Amino acid sequence: MFRGLREKLFSVSSEVKSKPIEDITEVVDESGRRLKDSVLDDILHELELSLLEADVAMTVAEELTKKVKDALSGKRIDKDFDLEEAVKLALKVAVKDVLSEKTLSMTDKMKAKSGPLVIMFVGINGGGKTTAIAKLAYRMQKHGLSCVLAAGDTFRAGAIEQLTLHSEKLGCKIIKHQEGSDPAAVAFDAVEHAKARKKDVVLIDTAGRMQTNTNLMDEMKKIKRVAKPDIVFFVGDALAGSDAVEQARRFNDAVGIDGVILTKIDADAKGGAALSIAKTIGKPIVYISHGQEYAEFGRFDADWMVARIFGDPKAKSSPEL
Repeated sequence: MFRGLREKLFSVSSEVKSKPIEDITEVVDESGRRLKDSVLDDILHELELSLLEADVAMTVAEELTKKVKDALSGKRIDKDFDLEEAVKLALKVAVKDVLSEKTLSMTDKMKAKSGPLVIMFVGINGGGKTTAIAKLAYRMQKHGLSCVLAAGDTFRAGAIEQLTLHSEKLGCKIIKHQEGSDPAAVAFDAVEHAKARKKDVVLIDTAGRMQTNTNLMDEMKKIKRVAKPDIVFFVGDALAGSDAVEQARRFNDAVGIDGVILTKIDADAKGGAALSIAKTIGKPIVYISHGQEYAEFGRFDADWMVARIFGDPKAKSSPEL
């Protein structure tokens, strides 16, 4: 992730460091020298361009660049000063600040709920929504929770079959109606079943729809009114970059989302979607998904993401629910 950004920073900082100290610094007073504002501005310009190339939204790139500038402006330097490391450290702090602004504790949600925790999943076709539902069910079962799946994507028979297959592999109950039936009725029946059988969690699939389809968006609003979910997750494809940010914004405007599940995170060579979604809609990224195995799904953690962005191969996600 952000490989091009790291390479660009290394190139710029190496070029700066190759110049005589008099060209890149100025004397402050007897206490020493500081980086010239003109030199810092050049570095920050390259940093902002690199962030944009990594699919970071303009407003987010500007904020990150400003945070780095605030951290380095007027900074005293000496002969041992490592410009590349200083920029990288300032950027790490800035990125973590963006990713840590909002959080969502599933454990707290479970504790606060007397009946089943109802979770609704929204997003466009191809984003990995149904697979994310199955992975979250697997994770919850590993934490000792019982799950009911609701096949609310009644527009495609294939979607019902896919979720049914997952339910069989996971050994959990699925509530489904025939293709073309009312998805809100499926969600209602799933919640009622969970209440009657004292199940812990209801996971509601919905039809993948483009965020510009008004009729289907209205249908999704109906599902929300009927099922009264405690959490609405937007499932977004990290490879979609800026498109994923716009999708998240539209879904948030339409039904209100509480958190994000970001899929295909391992294949995302740029990584800007995570930063941009978190900042643009002000909702936390709660889980990240990669691969096809149920276990290839984890709790999003800002430290983990920062480590991934800056190339730490030992980065691990949190075991928290």
